[in-house]
Amino acid sequence: MARLYANKHFPARAVAELRRLGHDVLTVQETGRANLRWPDAEVLKFATADNCVVVTLNRQDFFKLHETDSNHAGIIACTRNNNFPELANLIHQVLNHEVSFVGRVLRVYRPQR
Repeated sequence: MARLYANKHFPARAVAELRRLGHDVLTVQETGRANLRWPDAEVLKFATADNCVVVTLNRQDFFKLHETDSNHAGIIACTRNNNFPELANLIHQVLNHEVSFVGRVLRVYRPQR
């Protein structure tokens, strides 16, 4: 299973579901950096140093960071989905179909209804 790092706006209920699915998920809140206005570049740097794939709803900023420097452990950029079990399962499916996340941005979209 993947090691993930959830940034500050990623839903806690989706984190709980990812953990239930067997993923090792660390959150910004758990590292004590939630209220420090920590720049996204620092989030990505921290995750990469800890060999974690960043999971985020802040897609555009992380797309820009990737374009600037693709030397990271991976980014999973998600559209907002308030069905947290569904969001976690979509991420789980992406994680199970990939071998390597290093230097890659993977996109998870909310299903169109």
